[in-house]
Amino acid sequence: MEDKMLQTLEFPKVVAKLYPYIMTELGQENAKKIKPSSDLTIVKCRLAETNESMDIMRLKGGMPIPKVANIYPHLKRLAIGASLNGSEIAQIGRVLKTSSELQRFFEQLNIDEQLDIPQLWGVSQKLQPIPSLSGDIHRCVEEDGSVRDEASSLLRQLRHQMKQTEQKIRDTLTNLIHGKQAKYLSNAIITMRGDRYVIPVKQEYRHIFGGVVHDESSSGQTLFVEPKNVVELNNQLRQAHVAEKQEELRILSELSEAIAPHHDALVQSIEAIAELDVINAKAHLAKEMKATVPEVNDTLTVKFRQARHPLLDQEKAVQNDLEIGVHFKTLVITGPNTGGKTITLKTFGLLQLMGQAGFALPVAEESELAVFDEVMADIGDEQSIEQNLSTFSGQVRI
Repeated sequence: MEDKMLQTLEFPKVVAKLYPYIMTELGQENAKKIKPSSDLTIVKCRLAETNESMDIMRLKGGMPIPKVANIYPHLKRLAIGASLNGSEIAQIGRVLKTSSELQRFFEQLNIDEQLDIPQLWGVSQKLQPIPSLSGDIHRCVEEDGSVRDEASSLLRQLRHQMKQTEQKIRDTLTNLIHGKQAKYLSNAIITMRGDRYVIPVKQEYRHIFGGVVHDESSSGQTLFVEPKNVVELNNQLRQAHVAEKQEELRILSELSEAIAPHHDALVQSIEAIAELDVINAKAHLAKEMKATVPEVNDTLTVKFRQARHPLLDQEKAVQNDLEIGVHFKTLVITGPNTGGKTITLKTFGLLQLMGQAGFALPVAEESELAVFDEVMADIGDEQSIEQNLSTFSGQVRI
């Protein structure tokens, strides 16, 4: 169906109402691509997914889908032999964890509720948790991408050594800033310049503490000095930091190598999560609009009972019964200017597009939807549903 016609009937604005409910980056991208289908089987499948998700919404408040990043770029980098950073690996771990949680959710739903959800169950079976890989990532990397102490015995040892060395430096400098030599300081504080611990010394006493001057204040009256009795400790701390970074890189490289062979499974999982995310968002929107899923027929019959335009306040929108294909194939609407003719036509057309895209519709039970190859519309350019502006009143305003 032509994009111009979708714009005319404001279909993209309905799709945009999904965005606040979508949690994943890939889900957002997929939602932007939603278009009506003219394939009867596909339409029935999409509406069945939405209906099943609405059942889950009523029973459980929706599916437990957290924020998940799009990991496609990470997988592409792995495919060319690159190593990932901690944040990227953590995002892959999040996908694996979400896959496991969603699988458990559907399994428990089947046990507790014995809900008939064949479409969503099929999607959930595409999820690939990969427990061993998920466990390795969780053991080594925090949610924020930092490498955990438990990632290796060497890393734990280095960090323990760093803490001890830092404490020695602080103890030594604390004795200086609170001892007899405190009078030579601008402030009794310990600070850092670069990765070295220093103290603020009055310029005229720069030689009292020996060591190295790393910086000075804007006025030049204060020098930031690394006293000679902590230079070696700072060196040890610096060496430990370098060794720590090397060990972290080694761990991340090993994790990257472990992830790489699971490319296809991870792609399958992130696609399934995104698919469930969009379906879940449709259920949220259905709840917001107090919508229902219509029956689908193959007789080119459309019956919308108490139909409301989806972009209007559902509590105030005028309800109309709209029907075509039973007793007549053409419907002519007449009436005065600003009487609601255009909005009625746009409601009819937009609901038809929504149904063919798998949305629940703001209509009453026992409504029916047909599937058409095309929906065509030619409506005045100034007509605006959201601004309560008819074609005629838009032209008058000009």
